[in-house]
Amino acid sequence: MSGGNTDPEDLDSYDAQDNLDADLERELEEALGSLGVESIFEADRAAGAPTAAGVKRGTVLAIHGDDIFVDMGGRSQGVLSTAQYEDEPLPKVGDRIEVTIEGYQSSEGLLILSRKGAVMAATWESLEEGCIVEGRVTGHNKGGLELDINGIRAFMPISHVELVHVEELAPYVNRRLKCQVIDLEPSEHRVIVSRRAVLELEAAEAREKTFASLVEGDVVTGVVKTIMPYGAFVDIGGVDGLLHVKDMSHARIEDPRSVVKEGQRIQVMILRADRDTRRISLGLKQVMPDPWEGAEAKWPVQTIVTGRVSRLADFGAFVELEEGVEGLVPIGEMTFERRIRHPNEVVSVGDVVKVRVMTIDLERRRISLSLKRAGDDPWMGASARWPANSLVEGVVKRIADFGAFIELTPGVEGLVHVSELSDDRVRSVGDVVKEGQTVQAKVLSVDEDARRIALSIKQVAAMPEYTGPAATSSGPDRPRPKRKKPLKGGLEW
Repeated sequence: MSGGNTDPEDLDSYDAQDNLDADLERELEEALGSLGVESIFEADRAAGAPTAAGVKRGTVLAIHGDDIFVDMGGRSQGVLSTAQYEDEPLPKVGDRIEVTIEGYQSSEGLLILSRKGAVMAATWESLEEGCIVEGRVTGHNKGGLELDINGIRAFMPISHVELVHVEELAPYVNRRLKCQVIDLEPSEHRVIVSRRAVLELEAAEAREKTFASLVEGDVVTGVVKTIMPYGAFVDIGGVDGLLHVKDMSHARIEDPRSVVKEGQRIQVMILRADRDTRRISLGLKQVMPDPWEGAEAKWPVQTIVTGRVSRLADFGAFVELEEGVEGLVPIGEMTFERRIRHPNEVVSVGDVVKVRVMTIDLERRRISLSLKRAGDDPWMGASARWPANSLVEGVVKRIADFGAFIELTPGVEGLVHVSELSDDRVRSVGDVVKEGQTVQAKVLSVDEDARRIALSIKQVAAMPEYTGPAATSSGPDRPRPKRKKPLKGGLEW
């Protein structure tokens, strides 16, 4: 350390380094037990450290075309080809880099530099904490691996061999491993290295490279890593993306495990890539054929189709026509026979039913279906079955303030307006008829298209076919006043 005032930040970094060294010492003691790390380097102390020079450090002066000019100190300058960086980012002017000297170009007065072999050519002069070296595994013990780094003995704790815990070390013997120097004591000929640190750096670089290359809409291959109730995390080249359950299939999915398995290789589409939050959204159904394509041709309007009831709601039942395509049967289209409060009065989930296609909206991906119109329509031929001025008989199904609904046959009701209940003044519809009562009525008009039949009870007594008393009110007889205003309340029905 050179003289002068010490920066407080430097003191902080020294404190952090002391803590790191203490943690490493503790880890080494736990790993080696009675076998001290000092004994591993005892042979190096006895033999002395190698001093052969090889790797040099220089400062990048400039970059022109394919040449990187490096200041090697003193009056020496060298040139390094950019091709040696391959897929790695080029250094910047002012960066310190490690190189080896391959030769001398006398015409230009430049040293010929190379990165090739720089990792392998470590020396005690070039070694420093944080640098990347390569060594051959010469042996192992219960605490870790012993390595030879260009004649220098080094030790790698077992927890620094891989990103995950390793049980068996024998397969690593004689392998060449790239590692990072994490602890260095030249005076004691002690070098501690970590392969895990290099793997972490490489993984981080791969993540950055992958993230930078992501383009929304691209289809990539990934591996399912973890499955959660809300979806699955997929590794797409060192970067994890979320495949949400709603983007797994065009059909409704309850359990993600029914679609994907851990370790499975799948093709997914990049839906969103947020570089600020580092979140990636993936889609599986987006790479599958769209079942809605050609829906109008597969399910033409007014055709009868078969489907399975997939779910029920208060307002109707959803029927799956094909995996990923559901249509809705509104509660009003369930049956002609009666008014229902919930679809479960007619169908259950899993039922296979025939329905009529009423409308298709491809843009909103909606199909309207009818269950009651898939069979015989009781309104068909209504004007012939119940012609105007004919006498009919039916059951009072519902009572409203403006009149009573009479069921002529299951699915067909006619309305007796309050003004057509009796010649007497009617204060309440319930004073004249009751729900469930069988009554006779005269047909005033029939509109098959609008599905409306107007009936009259008070005009029954004047009909020649009448065979009994018409329903009358229980109130006192009084003259019927003349109406000066149009009738209200239900006439628009």
